[in-house]
Amino acid sequence: MNATPRVLAVLEDLLASAAPGERGALWHLAEQGRELDANFVRLPPNAGVGEHQEDVLDVLLVVLAGRGSLRTGGDTLDLAPTTVTWLPRTSRRALEAGPEGLTYLTVHRRRPGLTIKPAVKAPAVDEGGEGPCMLDLVCPECGRLSADRNPRFCSACGEPYPER
Repeated sequence: MNATPRVLAVLEDLLASAAPGERGALWHLAEQGRELDANFVRLPPNAGVGEHQEDVLDVLLVVLAGRGSLRTGGDTLDLAPTTVTWLPRTSRRALEAGPEGLTYLTVHRRRPGLTIKPAVKAPAVDEGGEGPCMLDLVCPECGRLSADRNPRFCSACGEPYPER
């Protein structure tokens, strides 16, 4: 069976329909069976995504509108429309939008889904109860579950987690 290409979104339409001050992911790739993830993100004027590090995935960042800067360690890279930036895994980075804001697309390999591994040795008696709540590890912006037990920023979209 062959897969059929199709238009998933018109980014210009998504941007036009977003509320003026809306920030964060305006769209994300959510098709079943995909091997990629993508996010269409808008930062309002002078807003930022705090310093963070993605330890597992390389990310491609394509600026579509606005201007801003990308801080990477000691360097600052200028971002402008049509700028394509590679963010290699393990690199530390922070984004800051300029006075007109910054709209960009990120693309990376899809994160492996969380799996539940069987216990090495099953307990002799079922003690019941519920599993641990992990809601505080879910990004409030994009819904990703953090592998970090005390996340400060989402490794997928860069949004800060609420203070604990």
